[in-house]
Amino acid sequence: MSEPMTTLDDRFSDPGTAPTSWDDTVRALETAELFWITTVRADGRPHMSPLVAVWLDGALHFSTGADEQKAVNLRANPHVLLTTGCNQWDRGLDVVVEGEAIQTTDDTALKRLADGWRSKWDGRWKFEARDGCFHHEVGAALVFSVAPTKVLAFSKGTFTHTRHRF
Repeated sequence: MSEPMTTLDDRFSDPGTAPTSWDDTVRALETAELFWITTVRADGRPHMSPLVAVWLDGALHFSTGADEQKAVNLRANPHVLLTTGCNQWDRGLDVVVEGEAIQTTDDTALKRLADGWRSKWDGRWKFEARDGCFHHEVGAALVFSVAPTKVLAFSKGTFTHTRHRF
């Protein structure tokens, strides 16, 4: 993944501030325990739900059941937003990732991702990668990867509005 073009939006940033670095933004993506995904239903209405994801190789990766609403929506429209952050007004970093969710079916890539889930959550997420999806005790799950086209980082306390474009 190439380094993004990073810019500060002065309209929404405190005077004299610098943009949030790409390294700080990636660190937030790597350590976040929960994301919210927004997909678009066939009739154009948004659908949002929480999920866990792993940042690996310059992309966010998540899994979902084939019949879940987000998977249904992604079959018709791959455009998504993935957000993470905190609910405090005056501290922390909120991040929004925009891109297309592409299904990952390569078993070698899926095994690397399953290892990523296992290590990020100390073994609490146990997936077996085979037949183009994750398998676990309640069934199979599709895996999607989102290489960002744009990432917004909102720093709070000292307020900054940063855009990372690819």
